[in-house]
This record gives sequence, structure tokens and C-alpha cells, in this order.
Amino acid sequence: MSSELLKQVRVLDPMDGRDQVADVLIIDGYITAIESQIYDYPEHTQIIDSHGMILGPGLVDMYSHTGEPGFEERETIASLEAAARAGGYTRLGILPDMLPPADNLSTIQHWQGLAPHGFYVWGAATRGAAGEMMTEFAELATTNIIGFADGYAHRNLNLWRRVLEYVNPLKKTIALYCCDRTLADSGVMREGYASIYSGLTGIPDYAETVAISAVLELVAAIGTPVHIMRVSTARGVQLIREAKQRHLPITASTTWMHLLFDTEAITGRLSDCGLGWAPNPYDPNLNVDPPLGNPDDRQALIQAIVDGTIDAIAVDHTPYTYEEKTVAFADAPPGAIGLELALSLLWKTFVQQPDTVFNIQWSPLQLWRVLSTQPAHCLAISPPTVAVNRAAELTLFDPAQPWRVDHTTIKSRSANTPCWGQEMTGKVMKTWRG
Repeated sequence: MSSELLKQVRVLDPMDGRDQVADVLIIDGYITAIESQIYDYPEHTQIIDSHGMILGPGLVDMYSHTGEPGFEERETIASLEAAARAGGYTRLGILPDMLPPADNLSTIQHWQGLAPHGFYVWGAATRGAAGEMMTEFAELATTNIIGFADGYAHRNLNLWRRVLEYVNPLKKTIALYCCDRTLADSGVMREGYASIYSGLTGIPDYAETVAISAVLELVAAIGTPVHIMRVSTARGVQLIREAKQRHLPITASTTWMHLLFDTEAITGRLSDCGLGWAPNPYDPNLNVDPPLGNPDDRQALIQAIVDGTIDAIAVDHTPYTYEEKTVAFADAPPGAIGLELALSLLWKTFVQQPDTVFNIQWSPLQLWRVLSTQPAHCLAISPPTVAVNRAAELTLFDPAQPWRVDHTTIKSRSANTPCWGQEMTGKVMKTWRG
């Protein structure tokens, strides 16, 4: 029998609004007691002094990328699992863009045979070199996929219409990335003053909002519930807010990178992001898809977390090798790793101190809700909770623990993050996976 007693830990549980300091007893992987003081516990119990630490339900990431199969030099399933555990994530939704892609029954079944507990794969919504054909939805739905998503934008609105019509009766989550690639063209950063200042080709915000508007029209006509991925613009937030007021069946997420950084970070005009440091100007690891927004976009996203317009924060962990990312900003493939960084940076920026630019602060429960409970609701799976007689699917976080982002601490095989080499405050001390 294994037994652990966490003494005087701050327990957060968005499911019932719990925010209290208590002792928590875990026996054989189950929470057996949550009390102000626990005196009766098994002999040889491991006692963990948890003063000042946070214990919350395990974190849930809606969509991220793995390298295996096909790109194991970027990330393997084992290294992805280690990175998730180190970051406090107990459940991950994996996008289907591995090689071969998860657009057929055999690939999905093979991947699910390798995947650890709590890892879900998205079935590809389309297949073909340009995603010009629908996959066999009914066949893929017989597996344990979390839903259907591609993770990249489509140009063919008629294809989107057919996808929503076919998916509707299957009762599976469908997640869409809204970007009009013809309007984005060859851009590499958000269009605005910073893109003009830098001389980099800009992507207008309406490349996103035109696509969001089209999806909302399709949802209104067809009625299929849709999750809108990677919202990155102020106008996109406004469109989603208005759609929710009309009671359209939609949810939405943004990524942790779009909440912490904006175009000012790319050009080096932002000297401090509230973290005690700022990224290097034109760091290719700030090249993400969609691009980081202008300051007004970032402000709108931060506020949308507070008012519930944005339901969840995704990591969108996208590993690339050193050689792939060590190029000029405009030539770098978009994406950054983040499973081991998101909680620490978001806690420091929005909970521990108000955002230094916009003076917006989140409560601890607000942050945990959008990193754990709400992502699970968006995926239509039972959310983790901190409750007696439930499996211990938990994250123990010390917001005061210092550490450095380098090869000795990061479990991911890749290092493509603007945080590399930086001193951090706040670290996950242990993860129970249920």
C-alpha cells in the first residue's frame, strides 16, 4: 500500500469553487480524505510539507503535436509524456498531423496502442495533400478518438459545410482552425505598426475573422457544435462573444503564447512582459501560427478569459529541432513547445501579479478552470476534480520554486521556446495521473 499526506496545501477545484488550505491524504492512487488537519493515516505514509503550494486537478491540453510517428527527432511519445507530466498535464489531445497522419483506422489504432493513459488522438477531418477530401467519419468514430480536427486551415468552405453535416449525427467534437490562407498569403506576423517597423510581411486580422464569420454562419445553418481553435484577434473575440449571445453551440480557445506575448515582443519594443525578462528581438521561436497579435489583440484575449468568451487555454505544443528553428524569423516553421512552461508563466503573469501592461488579474480558480476543467468540457470528457473517493488526478505546483529553462530541466526533445535559458519562478513538483 502506498500512502501520501500533503500537509497544509492550498486546494483549488474549479468544479465546486473550492479554494482552501487543507491536508490531503492519498492512498493507493485515490484521494481518501481532505480535512483541515489529518491525524489518522497509515504507518509509513510519506508526509509532504506543502505549505505555500497549490494542489489542483490535473491540467488538460486540448491540442498539441507529437513527432512520433514520422518525426521522432522532434518528439517521441515517451518524451511528450515526460514533458506533460513535468508541466502538470494529465490529459493531452494530439493533433493528427503525424506521419502517416491519423486519417485512417489502422494508423489511429496503432497510435492508440502506443499512447499512455490520458492521451487522446484527434481523427483527421480531411485527407489528401491539401486536405481536399473528407475522411471516413463513421469508421474513425468507432475508435476512441477525442473528435475530429486537422489543425490547419482550409480554403474550401463547401468542404467545411459537408464536414459539419457529416459529423453532426456522430456526436463527436469538431475543432476548426479559422484562417483564410488566401488573405494571409505569405505573411509571417500580425499586420500593424510592428510589422511595418520590422519590414516583415503582415497577416491582416481579417484573415482570421473572415474565416470565423464563415464558420459561425455554417454553425447557425447546420447546428453542429464547433470548437474554434487558436483565437488570436480582438475582432475574433468580439465575433465569438456575439455568437454566444445568440446561443450558437460553439466554444473557443486561445494559446498561452498569445496571452503572454504580442508583436511588441517580436520587435524588441516590449522590454518586460511581466516575467522579469523579455524575449530576444526577432526570435524565430516567436513565429507561431496564428501569429502573435498586436497589443490590442492580446488585451482582448486576456479580458476574454475573465468574462468567459474564451473557454480554454491550449498549449499547442509544437516541437521542432534546433536546425529547423535556427534560421531567420521569416523562414522558421511556426510553433513553440510549452507543456512545461505554460502554468508557471501564466500564474506569474496573471495571478501572482497583474499583467504589467493591461493591469488585468485572474484569480487562481480562473486560471485553473481554463487550464483544466474547461478544456475537458470543450472535449466533452469528464473533467478531473479534487474530491474524496476519486482517483488522484492532480497537479502539485509551487509558485515560489525557482528553476532555469535548459537541457537539465526540460523533458521535451526540442528546445524551440523563447523562454530558453531564462530563470523561471513557479514549478510543478509532482503530477498524479489518476
